[in-house]
Amino acid sequence: MSLTPLTSNLGVSRAKHLLRRACFHYNKNLLYTISELNAEQAIEYLLQDNTISYTEPYDPLPTENPHGFWLSSSEYPPDIPNQARKRGLLSQWWFYNMVNRNNLKDKLLFFLHTTFTISSGDVGASHYFYDHLRLLEYFSDGNLRVLAKKITLDNAMLNYLDNTQNNANNPNENYAREFLELFTITKGEQIGEGDYSTYTEDDVIQAARVFSGFKTMLDRSIIDPDTGIPMGRININQHDQGDKIFSHAFDNYELQAGTDQNSIMDELHEFVDMIFNKEATAKAYVEKLYRFFVKSEWSSMDEINIINPLTQQMIDNDYEIMPIVRTLLSSQHFYDAGDGDPSDEILGSIIKSPLQLLASAIRNLGFVIPNPEDDMDNYYRFSMYFLRNTYFPMAGMNLFAPDTVAGYPAVYQAPDFDRQWFSSATILARYRMIECLITGRNALGQNGQFGSSVDTVSVIQNNISSPGNIYNLINDIAEILYPYGIQQERIEYFAELVLDGYPSYYWQDTWDDYIENGDDTIVRNKLDVLIGAMINAAENQLM
Repeated sequence: MSLTPLTSNLGVSRAKHLLRRACFHYNKNLLYTISELNAEQAIEYLLQDNTISYTEPYDPLPTENPHGFWLSSSEYPPDIPNQARKRGLLSQWWFYNMVNRNNLKDKLLFFLHTTFTISSGDVGASHYFYDHLRLLEYFSDGNLRVLAKKITLDNAMLNYLDNTQNNANNPNENYAREFLELFTITKGEQIGEGDYSTYTEDDVIQAARVFSGFKTMLDRSIIDPDTGIPMGRININQHDQGDKIFSHAFDNYELQAGTDQNSIMDELHEFVDMIFNKEATAKAYVEKLYRFFVKSEWSSMDEINIINPLTQQMIDNDYEIMPIVRTLLSSQHFYDAGDGDPSDEILGSIIKSPLQLLASAIRNLGFVIPNPEDDMDNYYRFSMYFLRNTYFPMAGMNLFAPDTVAGYPAVYQAPDFDRQWFSSATILARYRMIECLITGRNALGQNGQFGSSVDTVSVIQNNISSPGNIYNLINDIAEILYPYGIQQERIEYFAELVLDGYPSYYWQDTWDDYIENGDDTIVRNKLDVLIGAMINAAENQLM
């Protein structure tokens, strides 16, 4: 297998694979549209939908005097109360827009979140979290080198890793350490005391000196001229104005200090360029992209045939992310197309995150999230009470709020990686999620209603060609939901949940009776059970 492009039309199985990896969800119509395109055409198609269904988050509380569109308020951001709630509303605002469109950029934004990690609860006012999301979106098809420069003066990042407290006379190394260890070149093999081969502890000290004097701008009055997004500021008096000398890992590079606004920015840019001029940085990003889109581990042959060529392509394209993503997602390797068995290594090899599991169920089953613009009460119940306060934390994935700067353990922690989404603490949320969507109640919490539910009868009637044939029904559902074909013994298992000991024509008669008389009580009960079981099946936990 290689990076040679797959030029044939994708077909259903490979279209499902691309949609799962490149997006968080899809429905039947999109699946069959993508199946008729080749990989290059499909990727282009998945960059077109820029629909913003919910333009600005709204805070409906307090009931008697709602804070409303607080991001548009002229009030000083830190003075606006209930910031934790507002950060939650922002994460759900992003989720709502993501679920209501299919765009590769949404997946790339989340990749950047796992690469330049913050936790929304520790960034200060919600406005800074909003600006941070906008910054990730701006660069989701952009340049990683430039993003590394811009994010250093991002107000959310300045707060999160304490760099706003980093002064020449009182250095704080938090951001400098994570910038090297997690965000860019990453830690290599330790070859000596404080020497990680790609950088040293002395380099952390020098990096902190480079980053000194970068401060939050709490009123958001400084606008980055390139992105149009609010940014932090430089306190010249708090910047270390001595030259910085780096270790052998960076060829003993000497960096001349800046002494005014422009030269300090030049110093920052030169420092970032020094790191990005190292092949190890390009390889670190390629490995992250591969782990995010393909699989968590790879062979020595994959290293030679996939990782190394992509690393060179990253260098040749000066850290533009899209050429690498296009090459990877259109390659024979990505589709397991080179060894005659399309289901042995890559397709269906990743366990879905709680985010992917939920979003895919919502779109596959036609669940309609209450519209915040005309049904705010139910939208709030669904997005805040159910998703933010119950489902995501119980499933082990506080959205945009991982426990540490390293991010979600399933993304970075070897050797288990994505298998960590499953644990005794998280399995209940994963398996009762579909019950919540079908009943329209928060069965994980206090069973409160949220104003919308999956209409299983309509889903089947609108998406399955011969719903009265129990075996066709199950096979067609599996074709939409599962990474690859369902085994006959599994079809028999699911059929028995519906037939309950009766012969197969029982279901045909039951369906025909519903069509003739309009009473859907029996078929709805049966379909609720069937779809719940097929969503919770092991096959649907994979992508």
